[in-house]
Amino acid sequence: MKVYELRLKIFLLKSIDKKEALERIGEMIDKCLTATDEFRNFHNSNTFKNYTFNSLYKLERDGIYKVGNIYSIKIRTVDEMLAKYFKKNLANEYTEHMKGLTLECNILRKKPIEKIYSITPVIIKTDEGYWKGRLSLESFEKRLRENIIKKYNDYFDTEISEDFELFSRIEFNNQKPIASSYKNVNFLGDKLTLYIAENEIAQNLAYLALGTGVGEINGRGYGFMNYQSFK
Repeated sequence: MKVYELRLKIFLLKSIDKKEALERIGEMIDKCLTATDEFRNFHNSNTFKNYTFNSLYKLERDGIYKVGNIYSIKIRTVDEMLAKYFKKNLANEYTEHMKGLTLECNILRKKPIEKIYSITPVIIKTDEGYWKGRLSLESFEKRLRENIIKKYNDYFDTEISEDFELFSRIEFNNQKPIASSYKNVNFLGDKLTLYIAENEIAQNLAYLALGTGVGEINGRGYGFMNYQSFK
């Protein structure tokens, strides 16, 4: 398993509020994916997409990304074919809001991970919406854990034993839910720091999560994580 990290530079054709940035980036990625039958079928399938992305960088103090400026986006995936497809096509893509310029692709070196932490909000949905007040902290942690294990089992076509420690600690880095919009729907999520246990399977799952995202709707840019190695 390898985590591919693609760094895409884009030129902004219209100004974008930070709350809609993930949606606008997703529109360009979707347009790229639907350009061929193979990846259109992949895009429309009800499966783990095994990629995620962060928002525009650099950050703007007023929360508005400016027309005419150049920003960068990180896209990560554990799917080698998808990484190759993006590398070949994404820099040539455009929408009414942004145009691709250049793209570089590297592999994230696997090293012992102390913690992974949110760059974009982690989403865990319930039938009533945001999880707080509807799920206990223990249930929330269980949902996070089960989600990562399902992605691992799906990717490797296996069924690992779940008798192991994954998180040694979870920290919430936001005081109130973080709102983002997608197709006029507000998603509420959290910025998390997940301390990773030192056993082999926990470390493998944490590395996978860097390429797939943590939580739900990662193909819309949620749950994009960075990491810190043991010092």
